[in-house]
Amino acid sequence: MDTQAELRIIRGAYAKQILAAASVDDARLTKAFAAIPREDFLGPGPWLVRRWLRDYVSTPDADPVYLYTDDLVALVPERSLNNGQPSLHAHLIHQASPAAGEHVVHVGTGTGYYTAILAHLVGPSGRVTGIEYDEALAARAKANLAPYPNVAVIEGDGTQVPFDAADVIYVNAGCTRPATRWLDDLADGGRLIMPMTSDEGFGGIASDRTASAGAVFRIERRGADYLAYWISPVAIFPCAGSRDEVSERALAEAFTRGGWQEVTRLYRDHDVPDERCWLRGSGWSLAYH
Repeated sequence: MDTQAELRIIRGAYAKQILAAASVDDARLTKAFAAIPREDFLGPGPWLVRRWLRDYVSTPDADPVYLYTDDLVALVPERSLNNGQPSLHAHLIHQASPAAGEHVVHVGTGTGYYTAILAHLVGPSGRVTGIEYDEALAARAKANLAPYPNVAVIEGDGTQVPFDAADVIYVNAGCTRPATRWLDDLADGGRLIMPMTSDEGFGGIASDRTASAGAVFRIERRGADYLAYWISPVAIFPCAGSRDEVSERALAEAFTRGGWQEVTRLYRDHDVPDERCWLRGSGWSLAYH
């Protein structure tokens, strides 16, 4: 059997295992994970893989088979910046539900692997705008995604870069507050996947602390209203442009109080009573009802 045929079989098995680990039953997403070669986005091997409860471990050699596990792979190891855990992304992308023909904005594209999966899901009639803050990563993403005609990569601050109305905004970095641009430019019926993390929600955090330091919310726009609910704990790289000391302190206090699983709405410029708020920021709040 030739190498590419073998890798196609391995990718197919990997896709099934990843979605099973994420408790997701989604045939389109399974096909997307099976179709996109992870090795195309991670540079030449051997690669540094972060194993459970261990630091980075080098793969034995440059055989791409080692990339088809549910593990993080280093992009910039000295900054603990990785290609994220596939099962977490499977869960979050499933919650975002990108459909054929839609416009997805991917904030925190990295080197483009999950951007390519999103591009596969929206198909040739859809498009993906990838935004990456880091200059070197953005350059790598542009090169890696050049074969994908429905993807455009922009280097810049994902909280400030203008983009057309988005059906999905998929944020892959930890925020302490929603960016105004994300809320303004989310199309009616659009879905925002937004990780919120305190300063403890990244790096060497113990696994039993993850749920009380980082939470991913799904925000769906309905006209002027924004429905919200918690979908996952998370530990993820911080989002440049969407963090500040005041909002981080408020978020950390909200995690200490608990109750993020009961959030149902994001309000903008509403005088929501304190007893209904899980988290309040300047001109917005995440509230219980």
